[in-house]
Amino acid sequence: MQFFPSSGQPGSPDVAAFYEEASGSWQYVVIDPATKSAAIIDPVLDFDPASGATWTVSADEIASYVTEQGLNVVLVLDTHPHADHFSAAPYLAERFKAPQAIGKKVLEVQNIWADLYADDSLKNRPDYWQRLFEPGDSFGIGALTAHVILSTGHTLASVSYVIGDAVFAHDTFMVPDSGTSRADFPGGSSSELWDSLQTILAMPENTRIFVGHDYKKGGREEACMATVAEHKAANIHVKDGISKEEFIATRDARDATLPLPGRMLYALQVNIRGGRLPEPDDKGRAVFSIPVNRFEPKL
Repeated sequence: MQFFPSSGQPGSPDVAAFYEEASGSWQYVVIDPATKSAAIIDPVLDFDPASGATWTVSADEIASYVTEQGLNVVLVLDTHPHADHFSAAPYLAERFKAPQAIGKKVLEVQNIWADLYADDSLKNRPDYWQRLFEPGDSFGIGALTAHVILSTGHTLASVSYVIGDAVFAHDTFMVPDSGTSRADFPGGSSSELWDSLQTILAMPENTRIFVGHDYKKGGREEACMATVAEHKAANIHVKDGISKEEFIATRDARDATLPLPGRMLYALQVNIRGGRLPEPDDKGRAVFSIPVNRFEPKL
């Protein structure tokens, strides 16, 4: 766990960051220092594709921290329907009796993937969440105020949460030496990703950008945060002087070489259900569904 204390500015949160090694994912607990109210962002349900097994070690680490610190969880949030890991949001929402939330455009992602999974029961299911955010919505975490901004590009449903001098920017930025996240999933757009990145880069230069993933480039230690100023100076995809056209060409060329994430065809059917596994039949048997010949392999 890495801990980032409040800057002391009004509305600045404490942030506890938890790294999930198997998918390179960052999970966050955002804390109001004054009231000990907290929100959990992008928690991971552990999953092994080879065996089809799930478990809760990563989520339990977060839960133990929350309990040890005496925090009051008021929301469990996802930034988007993840393609490379399962969400543990329903598990933690139930544990802490807190509402579960995501951006409302997840309903559009449900419609895309209902077709890919040939399962119309996945369409138009807002009931998997207690709250669906529109861009411009706000909510409280104790005395903190969080604002929701649309951050499309990686997915069409991606939102970022801006809380004081911290922005939880999910799979938009990576840390500066790794650039940005891919934009080639169904509904993704490198042009929209550029626009989302620029919205965040227009924030004050001391704004702390917390990212969704890190793959420890060059063997360094995992990292999750850099400021707007640091990204402007050093981010290999968007630093000052790089144009939108250059970014799109770089991002699209890179994405053309990337295989689908190994968990993607499992994860989306879980995450468009708000992190819920496929419903078991009357004998208790739950089965994943995998689309056949709907995606091109990267050979």
